[in-house]
Amino acid sequence: MSYFSGHSAKVELRPFEPREASASQWQALHAFRRLRSQEDFPGEPVMSDADFESELRVIRPLVETRRVLAVHDDAIAGIMVLNYRRAGSPGSEDHAGYVDVAGGVSQALRRRGVGRALLAGLVDFMEVHGKHTATAKAHLPDSHVWMAGIGATCKLRMFENRSPFDRLDWEMLARWARPAGLAAAGLHWEVHGGRVPMQTLAPLMDPFTELINDQPLGRLDIPRIRYEMKDYESWYADLDRRGGDHFLVLLRDGEQRVAAMCDATWDARFPDRLYQQLTAVARPWRGHGLAKAVKARMLELVRASDPGVRTVLTHNAVVNAAMLSINNRLGFAVHKEDGTYQIDLAMLRAHLARRLA
Repeated sequence: MSYFSGHSAKVELRPFEPREASASQWQALHAFRRLRSQEDFPGEPVMSDADFESELRVIRPLVETRRVLAVHDDAIAGIMVLNYRRAGSPGSEDHAGYVDVAGGVSQALRRRGVGRALLAGLVDFMEVHGKHTATAKAHLPDSHVWMAGIGATCKLRMFENRSPFDRLDWEMLARWARPAGLAAAGLHWEVHGGRVPMQTLAPLMDPFTELINDQPLGRLDIPRIRYEMKDYESWYADLDRRGGDHFLVLLRDGEQRVAAMCDATWDARFPDRLYQQLTAVARPWRGHGLAKAVKARMLELVRASDPGVRTVLTHNAVVNAAMLSINNRLGFAVHKEDGTYQIDLAMLRAHLARRLA
């Protein structure tokens, strides 16, 4: 389909199918994604062409992805990536009305109707597939302005915090990792580096699900977050293919109950970085320093494995004062702030109607 802006720029929307794309189509997409990375994430590493193509060709068991290119004068001017729960997958009925949206427009071609054309394509997709809510993230000032302009509401703000790995206070971390009275309280450590055995992961899905849904999630309208074994099986297959490690530290209350957990991942494609994931403490155990303990033990585990990490990255809700305090004491600093926006189908239709008028 084609759309026309007030500047008479013709924009055509074309689907991009990774398993059917020609070499020239891949070349054009690679050039565009490198340009957009430089524009929005200057100085950040960019995935190699081979790794990116391999990533896009993977079929996920729980999530389906569609990519739509906005083409102007036969060149890619923008892209929209749609992620949504695969129909028929376990629990898909809870996710049926939601779609996650990512993408952007090249700076040189903004205010020419490219974004509007992509929004029209989003409306078409939502109408055909029965989606009522779209969710997207923004971190640049003009992106926040654009989101507000279309009527989207910021439901959650997150800090991306970073710390140089070699500047962490390892003496303090050693104290945190060994709080007094753990054994007397009935707690014991369980530590995994590289991979967690599948038979160990399976019974952790429910407690992890409880822990992540007890984190600050702002005002997001989303289905209940679920940890699922199919995700782990797919993710571990990815790690085996591209190289990487999963670090998991648990404090268990007895044999089965999880009192606290912390995990992180190392990606061989970006070997100088460690990506901190979830740090959480069950409600009965909060206020006893367990978040500090599991985070410290996880960082010690990574240090002992020596994968060449130089920077630790972690994301925290702006309202999560307890975790932000821990990260501040470790020397983490805010690198950027993300806003997670949501907009419903009626608001999108209204915005496009106003623009056309």
